[in-house]
Amino acid sequence: MYFSASLKTSLERYILLSTALFSIGIYGITASRNVIRVLMSIELLLNAVNINFIAFSNYIDPLEIKGQIFAIFVMAIAAAEAAIALAIILAIYRNMSSIDMEDFANLKW
Repeated sequence: MYFSASLKTSLERYILLSTALFSIGIYGITASRNVIRVLMSIELLLNAVNINFIAFSNYIDPLEIKGQIFAIFVMAIAAAEAAIALAIILAIYRNMSSIDMEDFANLKW
């Protein structure tokens, strides 16, 4: 019994991991000019949210799987978002031969 209790991680560790991932994602969005890096940073933000969903769901009621369901839903939305964003980036790269954020200003009407 003591061995299994010592392997259980606390909620604080999950929150710390989620905060670190969220901070790295925010830094990646604000500091990068490359669209691929910004897209990867957005994915980090969404993964931080998924960790929070699962950790808080397990903390509040370990027998319910609502947090896991929300995490799967967020992963599906993130996959669709990434596919659409990569298709748009590829189309822009074919026309402009660059994926720098400053070059996207030329896409105005």
